Amino acid sequence: MDENLGKFIKDFGVLARLAQEERENLPNGNQLLETLNGHFGREAVDLPVVTEEFPSHRLVDLDILLESVAAKDPEHRLLGIGGGNQRNHSSFSDMLQHSRMFQGFPLAQPDYSNLAVGPDEQRQVLASGLRLFSYDGVPCAVLQREANPQYGRHMATLELISPGPAATTALLAEIRAGLEHTSVFKGQVIALTMGDYGPHMGGVTFVRRPGLDRQDVILPEGLLDRVEDHALGIARQSAVLQEHGQHLKRGLLLYGPPGTGKTHTVRYLLSQSEGTTAVLLSGGTLARISEAAGIARALAPSIVVLEDCDLIAEDRSYGHGPKPLLFEVLDAMDGLDSDADVAFVLTTNRVDMLERALAQRPGRVDLAVEIPLPSEEERERLLQLYSKGLGFSAGSVKAAAARAAGTTASFTKELVRRAVVTAALAGEAPSDAHLAGAVGQLMADGEALTRSLLGSNGQHPDGGAAAHGGVDFGFVAGHAERVEGGGGISPREPS
Repeated sequence: MDENLGKFIKDFGVLARLAQEERENLPNGNQLLETLNGHFGREAVDLPVVTEEFPSHRLVDLDILLESVAAKDPEHRLLGIGGGNQRNHSSFSDMLQHSRMFQGFPLAQPDYSNLAVGPDEQRQVLASGLRLFSYDGVPCAVLQREANPQYGRHMATLELISPGPAATTALLAEIRAGLEHTSVFKGQVIALTMGDYGPHMGGVTFVRRPGLDRQDVILPEGLLDRVEDHALGIARQSAVLQEHGQHLKRGLLLYGPPGTGKTHTVRYLLSQSEGTTAVLLSGGTLARISEAAGIARALAPSIVVLEDCDLIAEDRSYGHGPKPLLFEVLDAMDGLDSDADVAFVLTTNRVDMLERALAQRPGRVDLAVEIPLPSEEERERLLQLYSKGLGFSAGSVKAAAARAAGTTASFTKELVRRAVVTAALAGEAPSDAHLAGAVGQLMADGEALTRSLLGSNGQHPDGGAAAHGGVDFGFVAGHAERVEGGGGISPREPS
């Protein structure tokens, strides 16, 4: 025999023995099927698989609920399923059929994902795992998996097997009921986000609740009271209103030029609504309004904030059919039950665009409030607020407020920042001279674009005739008329 051929045969024999030893050390590919057969006391492959899908952001709630249900059985078990990538491409039913024919799904450790349950808290959530337990005395197996668009799963899923159809139905009903009113999102401030796989594949981000006091909000006299009473006061009197047959859902529109404090006012409302669920939408996430309304209804009392609604007043790109997305927003508001304790707060820089849509969908927004450019006295108070601890004299602050006519709250904040930066670059402590220099620089002709970006109309608003107290949207038989000088729409008296 050729020497090289003999060496090849010897080496091949060694390789074959190593492969056999490795195969013997592999996990039993029948483990999954054998474990389920033992759990049910019969062939698991003969039992139907019931699949239920849930929005991906509800996986945390689902995990908490199912863990609680399974824990009622002291002999419950949590297992993982091996099999490499094949398990990600296979349904639970496919796994069982494949295991019976070929062996391929041994047991393994469960997979987990670290998900937020609050602004500063996280939880290890079962991303792929099999729970075995008894429900109402009937053995059940539930495969829980997170959404994974890469493998065609756009929703979180539960795949249930049980020899008792009634137990499966009852278990799913208990989970759905729990999800309807229990959530880690309840009482939190959350922002809906867009996903990489379409508008309905986004997630949820926890936002720390702002901490603003009343003195942090500088608005015309009585305006903040009006806003707070409508957005929050109604919820505080919910029992009385329901007793008298009055609905709780409400809409509030904050409008005015950019930089006047609309978002700041919203932040104040959020800071004063501890325990209330707040859902924030802006830009493209306004396309998720139906989902936001559902969350708000289930986790009431709630506030849904829709920032810059004018951006989607005529935008059809996210909608289905010819109607603008804003109409979907208004329809979602109208679709809530009358006893739903939900406040919709809309902000806009272009009330003229919104007004046409609101007139076509009357009754959704029942209070519109203008957040105007600050008066000289309000600019002075804003400067005092933003320059606290900087040592500017009262006279210097008053003079700066007078020179900054026609500017916004955002401009005032930047004015203080500019003075501090100038002082820092000079290696000096902020002084009246720096404040005067900053206001002179920002109000100069060469800074016209900067003023525009920060919010300025170049006019002194103090003598204007615009009303600042808010405008009620009320409709009689679907008709409305403008109140001269009021900047909005008011009810027409019945004829």
